[in-house]
Amino acid sequence: MTSWFVFFIGAVVGSFLNVCIYRMPRDLSIVRPRSFCPHCKAMIPWYENIPLASYLLLRGKCFRCREPIAFRYFLVELATAGIALGLWQRYGLSVEFVASAIFFAMIIVVTMTDFETGLIPDQITYAGMILGLGLSMAGYGHFTQPFWYQKLLASGAGLLAGGGILLLIGGLGKLVFRKDSMGGGDVKLLAMIGAFVGVTKVVLIFFLAPFPALPLAIWQRFVKKEETIPFGPFLALVGAFIFIEGDALLNFLSKTYGV
Repeated sequence: MTSWFVFFIGAVVGSFLNVCIYRMPRDLSIVRPRSFCPHCKAMIPWYENIPLASYLLLRGKCFRCREPIAFRYFLVELATAGIALGLWQRYGLSVEFVASAIFFAMIIVVTMTDFETGLIPDQITYAGMILGLGLSMAGYGHFTQPFWYQKLLASGAGLLAGGGILLLIGGLGKLVFRKDSMGGGDVKLLAMIGAFVGVTKVVLIFFLAPFPALPLAIWQRFVKKEETIPFGPFLALVGAFIFIEGDALLNFLSKTYGV
């Protein structure tokens, strides 16, 4: 399998992820009908729906109504292709590649849907929890226990820890401030991530995620005069980093601070 083929397949997957990003928050089927223009609803033939190329050739506009198509479509296809290529070069054809490719695909969907609509699809997080538990038994980097049931238990503990932490924080926030401080989608998202990375790393994600979120929170509070921000993308961003570099970061913290 060549690198260019992996890149192309990644772009094709990215095209499908765009369908999920648009349709899931709107409770539309991701299977039927086939791709259509979000403005004029005209069906898009296959030759106008070639990943990356069609967006460039059509200059980011619908061929029929000439309304602009969001740059997000091209960005998601390019990002998915680039991530697939990077994972292939890192892991090759392995369980690690399959697990990480699935994980990153779901991370891309939840990030974009949360930014665009404020919603994180349950179809992704629930399916992700199941896949995280199932893939853990196959034995990839985050679960190195000798027996399959030990791997499954470690994945399940990560799922419970991820969801439990945010449920606890949300409950305390509601008790103190008399309003919800954590969305249910965020709770399920961190539970999903925990099923893939385990307890220690999901706790690390919880503590690190507020740092990249802080600039947006300050902007929203003092410029736009809004109290809330979509937190899911930052859980996803830090989760993606920890998925790849979590062991290296934990080793660094252990050597530097003895923790």
